Amino acid sequence: MAVSIAENQPQTLQERAVLTFTAVLAMLQRDLHVMRRQFLAFLAQVLLQPIFFLFTLGTVLPAVGLADTRMGVLLFPGIVALSITVTAIQGVALPLAIELGYLREIEDRLLAPVTPGTVALEKVIFAALRGLIAGIVIFPLSFIVLGGQFNMRLDELWLAFPMMTLTALAAASIGLLIGSFFKPDRISLAFALIFPPLIFTGCVQFPWGVLGALKWFQIATLLNPLTYASEGLRSALLPTSYAQHLPMLGLGWSTLGVVICCILATFIGMRAFHKCVIG
Repeated sequence: MAVSIAENQPQTLQERAVLTFTAVLAMLQRDLHVMRRQFLAFLAQVLLQPIFFLFTLGTVLPAVGLADTRMGVLLFPGIVALSITVTAIQGVALPLAIELGYLREIEDRLLAPVTPGTVALEKVIFAALRGLIAGIVIFPLSFIVLGGQFNMRLDELWLAFPMMTLTALAAASIGLLIGSFFKPDRISLAFALIFPPLIFTGCVQFPWGVLGALKWFQIATLLNPLTYASEGLRSALLPTSYAQHLPMLGLGWSTLGVVICCILATFIGMRAFHKCVIG
């Protein structure tokens, strides 16, 4: 299909950058306005599962003696990473699959005087913002759910926020790839096949280092970007008294893993989107 681009293309890099920024900002404003009108529904959709996850594993099991009392503390960083990842993936994959469906609603945006890459970039940024919002809202809700067990190093949020941002961008780019690859009638099947292994091999419930007895599984978790996000947030948020006695992946390795995942997911996702809309 032909994509309508303005005939008078900007001649300089600066003009192209200004056009791209203006177009992305305009599309973001439109999407944020729609999300703001449905904000309560958005929160209910993305937060119920993580909160019940945290309540069951972090409060109920320790209360009945089936888990260590530190479970909630260990689980919280993983829940934040999980909320960001799932929300960002869904935030772009499902709408994109629908827009690329039979009615080709995506063409409304492609008719704008911008490149397909600009349209994809806006979708990634918007989905990443959704993921970040979901991750941030988890903090006060977890304080309510965990009560006295909520013992985090909130003074180190300056370390946690970059990790949360990188995680959101990587997850949104993965969502771009999924939405470009799967047709609307297959997107629910894609989520069913992708999310369970993503959640249960992403070190959400346990530190990576404790898997030494299951070496094959420990290695397999390194293929999951959620592992690096969960471990990075543990390194940034867990109290020193906890972190010193836990064999974790470490903030440096976790950051490197998330950065690599972000670069690869963005590159592959952009190419998949471009191929899907241009052919």
